[in-house]
Amino acid sequence: QVQLVESGGGLVQPGGSLRLSCAASGSMFRAYAMGWYRQAPGKQRELVATITSGGSTNYADSVKGRFTISRDNARNTMYLQMNSLKPEDTAVYYCWSGRFPGYWGQGTQVTVSS
Repeated sequence: QVQLVESGGGLVQPGGSLRLSCAASGSMFRAYAMGWYRQAPGKQRELVATITSGGSTNYADSVKGRFTISRDNARNTMYLQMNSLKPEDTAVYYCWSGRFPGYWGQGTQVTVSS
């Protein structure tokens, strides 16, 4: 079974940066798509970015040019580099693995505020 643990969240000022990490356990990490999602209070969980097993990436329009998703298969770790953060980026950020049937991490809080 896959276990996912996020870290790196916290409080940051608008315009600042954070890097989130997702450490994964389980077999054949490199074979599966991974992604980051977020959920703000009162809103549905939404896609932030995905990365395929081959390294192809996709981003929500709201974060394009500011966020970068990456993965280090040797370390079983996925990252989300977040730059130029805005208050509207405030949410709980969740790591997701596409290994059947799909797995979620516990989430890490990101708060962007002056």
